Amino acid sequence: MSKSQDSIRIIKKYPNRRLYDSHTSSHVTLVDIRRLVQEEEPFQVVDAKSGDDITRSILLQIIQEAESDGDPIFSSDMLKNIIRFYGPFQGVLGSYLEESIQSVIDIQTQTGSQSSQAWTQFMHGQVPVMQDMMRQYVEQSRSLYLNTQNMFGLFGGFNQPDNKSDNKGGSAESSENKDEKKDDKE
Repeated sequence: MSKSQDSIRIIKKYPNRRLYDSHTSSHVTLVDIRRLVQEEEPFQVVDAKSGDDITRSILLQIIQEAESDGDPIFSSDMLKNIIRFYGPFQGVLGSYLEESIQSVIDIQTQTGSQSSQAWTQFMHGQVPVMQDMMRQYVEQSRSLYLNTQNMFGLFGGFNQPDNKSDNKGGSAESSENKDEKKDDKE
């Protein structure tokens, strides 16, 4: 075994649904595994019988439990949209979500926020600002994506909504605004 594999905590899942931490020689629960995640303790969950890595499955169970308790992160509409992304755009959404979450973690680390309560209070105050920033970012990403498709002629039957009034002034509305400004000066 390599040094990095030695430091990974192995948790075995048995057919009776019990989880056994080989590092502490004791049974653990999903709450215990969630704590390992929060403490950034490297671990891997394996099926005791087959040896298959089932870490993702266990992490999804933890998310499902967390979503069922208290205040969920994912709304039903958001979950439906995530499901719609499975297929050709799966990698794009996965990368975007991963980078977005890592950005939030990086900001938290940079602020040196020692108290999760202080961080939570700060973030609750920032929710409207963050939501607006994310909305703008998503809209810019959407526009860039659509413009790229149109530029390269992808999806020929796909038309982007006409936003010429937002462009370099090629619309009649822009000309009218210029004439109004000219009249105001006279």
